[in-house]
Amino acid sequence: MYPNLYYAFKDLFGIELSGLKLVNSFGFFVALCFIISAWVLTLELRRKQQQGLLTFTEEKIVIGAPASIADLLVNFILGFIFGFKIIGAFTISDALNDPQAFILSSHGNLWTGLLLGLIFGGLKWYEKHKAKLANPEERIVRIWPQDRVSDLLIYAAGFGFLGAKIFHNLENWGDFVKDPIGALISFSGLTFYGGLICAGAAIMLYAKKIKLPIVHLVDAFAPVLMLGYAIGRIGCQISGDGDWGIVNSNPKPFRWMPDWLWSYQYPHNVIGEGAPIPGCDGPYCNQLIRSVYPTALYEVIMCFIVFFILWSLRKKIKIPGRLFGIYLIFNGIERFAIEHIRVNTHYESLPFKPTQAQIISILLFIAGWILVIQSKKWFGKPAISQPID
Repeated sequence: MYPNLYYAFKDLFGIELSGLKLVNSFGFFVALCFIISAWVLTLELRRKQQQGLLTFTEEKIVIGAPASIADLLVNFILGFIFGFKIIGAFTISDALNDPQAFILSSHGNLWTGLLLGLIFGGLKWYEKHKAKLANPEERIVRIWPQDRVSDLLIYAAGFGFLGAKIFHNLENWGDFVKDPIGALISFSGLTFYGGLICAGAAIMLYAKKIKLPIVHLVDAFAPVLMLGYAIGRIGCQISGDGDWGIVNSNPKPFRWMPDWLWSYQYPHNVIGEGAPIPGCDGPYCNQLIRSVYPTALYEVIMCFIVFFILWSLRKKIKIPGRLFGIYLIFNGIERFAIEHIRVNTHYESLPFKPTQAQIISILLFIAGWILVIQSKKWFGKPAISQPID
């Protein structure tokens, strides 16, 4: 396991770069997930625009205005955080021994924070000053759906993280009550469906606000969501963040199957779970006592397969909403199945003792079938107009 990129580079390339201790492996793959998802979503929104399904909206902007107090303040704060924490990590002797604790603490380098804050604010002022006009002008600009991708992903990231934390703490209420502050600020403990539900609601409200057809937007998101989930789960597997399965003491079904694909102890996992590894000195020196199912790896494989299925269907399915319905069906099946061998909290008072994810996956499966069956009645077959340049 590689809790952060320092250990990955050290093991794979024999290079020791202390600064990489700040780059959590799970966080790296989440960032990669958003970058790749943004690219794929842009391609799909552009394709729908060329079909005439999506069009531009017009907005009024001001050209030539000087930098506002808000502009300068935001850039100062960003620069201060970067200097105080990131640069500070290299100037404080023990900061990189436990990067997560350092980032969440109040420690940092005040002087580099102030310096970087002033530089960032100064650069914003200079940028606006170069384009300053004696009389600022109002102009009408066209904004296409693919130009909104960064906004869409910011909403998805912000509300997705919030929803993932909320649903995780609801599912593990006892742990939350014991340490509410630690549970809220911890980097671990995220529930995918909580993130999906809250991010989805936020994106739909934003789409409604900018008059973007929601049904075509969710169809464009369908393969992207499955791709992003697959990439995110790579981070779970590599870092060993606790998203693993139950103990697996069964013999391998196939002799050719590698041991790590059937059961795994997650050595050097990021959450320090298990027993100390003999001969290992320093942080991240634990591994599970008994091997478990590597469920994150299974989800990576299944979700990539579903992504390619959805990607191949996207041009063949003409009825709006149907592709998203198929995504919901696949999503529900995949998550319901994996929960049988995954460590999670079960609701003992309910029939068949489901997990929170299984309850939501059943609802998504039903919603997906309803959408597939009713999509033609609700949205009709699209009348494709001439391509728009």
